[in-house]
Order: sequence, then structure tokens, then C-alpha cells
Amino acid sequence: MTSTLPPLVQAFSGAIGSIVSNTLTYPLDLVITRLQLDPPNDSKRPGGVQGAIRILRRIVEKHGWGALYDGLWTDSCATFLSNLFYFYIYSFLRSLSTQRRISEIILGFIAGVASRAISTPLNIITLRLQREAEEDEESGDETSSNSSTITDVVKAIYKEKGLAGFWRGFETTAILSLNPSITLAFFQIFRRALDLTRPSPIVQNLNLNKQRSTTNPSPQEAFIGGAISNSIAVTLLYPLILAKTRVQASSGSSMTEVLVDAYHGKHLSRKHGEEIVENEVKDGIAGIYQGLEMKTLKGFIGQGVTFLVKGRIEQMIVAVYLQHRSLR
Repeated sequence: MTSTLPPLVQAFSGAIGSIVSNTLTYPLDLVITRLQLDPPNDSKRPGGVQGAIRILRRIVEKHGWGALYDGLWTDSCATFLSNLFYFYIYSFLRSLSTQRRISEIILGFIAGVASRAISTPLNIITLRLQREAEEDEESGDETSSNSSTITDVVKAIYKEKGLAGFWRGFETTAILSLNPSITLAFFQIFRRALDLTRPSPIVQNLNLNKQRSTTNPSPQEAFIGGAISNSIAVTLLYPLILAKTRVQASSGSSMTEVLVDAYHGKHLSRKHGEEIVENEVKDGIAGIYQGLEMKTLKGFIGQGVTFLVKGRIEQMIVAVYLQHRSLR
């Protein structure tokens, strides 16, 4: 991620890249949410890729292709704000750091917590919109789909928990701020690995001091590096990702409770407006990794596109700047 461009340029290019990738992969995000909240080990609701295809087909058949983007507006706003502040804070702090090797992940974590604090309310609103759409489908009421507006959801959240309800599950979200920092740490390793495939270092002056600059990946390399780095981070942190979704979708469960329930094959359902925990077949470790396949796929594509677009925007800015200088 890191380049020598000013923090504001990196923040803007990263935020635009995230918006593009979020729009492309949003249907997968909708599917992931439903897989995480669906009961495990249900023959009528298979998980993984098969379950994702079933969910996509059901949404399109009942409500058309447009329904795959329910909640996109609030999610895109959250994505833009989160990445704008993340890339800005991270690059700004890194430019001030004199011990980069030691503080790489720490800086990413600080930037992640700050950016998530801003975007979490919009993430919770998006999740509620997605869940209510699924409940409408389950009820079989064709007229109730998308009946709740953003304003309705905001009022409902405030009525339940007050202002604190918009940051429900933030403890888990804060921990998950390690996700982008781990992703960026692995991406930096990827960039340094690219250095090994490049020509030998430049010999400067007559004192034979060697200097190597970190390689700027090509668009294809940036896509692959970002995608692989994110896949590793998602796999390491996925139980917490699952817990965050279930905590924010419920009204009273803690992170520990939802993880224990997931391990024992329990899921949360709604009947007549009340939340009820229903028992399923014990799922063990697989229960806390429910939906991992689609989350990894979404992250692979989404993060790859983010790094690709970000890199191209930065290249365009540099090209315009150099052209402007040459004309002076």
C-alpha cells in the first residue's frame, strides 16, 4: 500500500479503489451476511458455494437483480469513509515513524480502529437492512420486501439501545482492525519479494554504497498481492468476523456467547419480532468458520481490485505531475 505520495493522495486513491471493489463484490457481501446468520448443517440451507448460489438464485427469482444491491448506498458510504480515514491515518503515521519495521502492524491497527469508529454506524445500518430483507423473504410476504427505509432502521436502532446501539459490537470491530494491517503487512512482504526478482541494486557514486527502493508493483502484481494478503488475514481472523456479524444482528448477545453458540451449532432466528436461539446439530470448529469460503472469495476479489485501482490512480497522479513539471 505505502508509497511516497502525500497521505491525502493515498487516502483518496485507496477510498476510490475500495468503492469500485465494493460495488463489484456487494452481492457476495449480501450472501456472506446471510450465510453467517443462517443455521448451520441444514440440508435445506447448504453452506459454502452451493449455499451462496442458492441464496443468489432465490433473491433474483423473488425480487429481481436489483435486490442484490439492497443496502449498497449505506455500505458504500461506510466503505468510503472507513478506507479514506484508514489510508490517510496509516500513511500519515507511517511518514512520522522512524521504526517502520517494528511499528508496521501497530500503525495499521491504530488507523483501523480510528476509521472503523467512524464507519461502524453505517455498517450496522447496512446489516439491519440486509437482515430485514431476508426476513421478508422467509415470511413469504412479497409486498413487505424493502419496506424499511434507512430512516426506519436508524429509529429502530436508537429505540433499542440509544446512541450506543450504533456502535454495538465495536469491541470486536476494534480487534478486527488488525485485518487491514495484517493485509498490508503481507502486501509489504509481497512487494519486498518482488524486489528479489528485479535487477540488482544501483551502485551509487564511487563508494559502492548500495540502495534498493521498494518495488512498485504492476497492476497485475498489485491485484495478486492484495488478494493473497487479504485472504490470509481473513482466514486468521474469520471467527471474530463471524462473531461481529452475529453480535450486531442481535440485541443482547456478546462476542463470547455467539462464538460458543456457533461452535455448538446454535443460530439466532426471529419469530413475531422476538429473537429466539434455536438448536441445530453440533458443528464444532466448522461452525465458527461458517461462510469462510465466500468471505475469502469476496476478499480476494475486493482487495485485489482495491490495490489495483489505488495503484493506477497514484500512477495517473504522478504522470500528471511529471507532465506539468516538464511544461514549466
